[in-house]
Amino acid sequence: MSHPFKSAHPVASATRITVSVPTPLRNCCAGAPELSLETTNLREMLEELEQRYPTLHRSICDETGAVRRHINLFVNTQHMRDRDGLDTPLAAGDVVTIMTAVSGG
Repeated sequence: MSHPFKSAHPVASATRITVSVPTPLRNCCAGAPELSLETTNLREMLEELEQRYPTLHRSICDETGAVRRHINLFVNTQHMRDRDGLDTPLAAGDVVTIMTAVSGG
């Protein structure tokens, strides 16, 4: 007999992760080098940033919600493109690093 309150499809529970903010974007989050968030994947992390730090979110994502071309997101040491993109799941203790492209001449 199944429990009447259990879902047939378990929902991923949010886990605490760390977001490493690069120096050029720290002014968007009161100078914090790291942020601690509870989330399940990169898409949800960006939604949380949009709520808490809208200026930081606009620096990472364009008006369509896509990650800007000059921004790279890494989960621990892997680029999100090498994982599941914005659907990359996050586990407790993961570190998401925001990297801005460096250009010069």
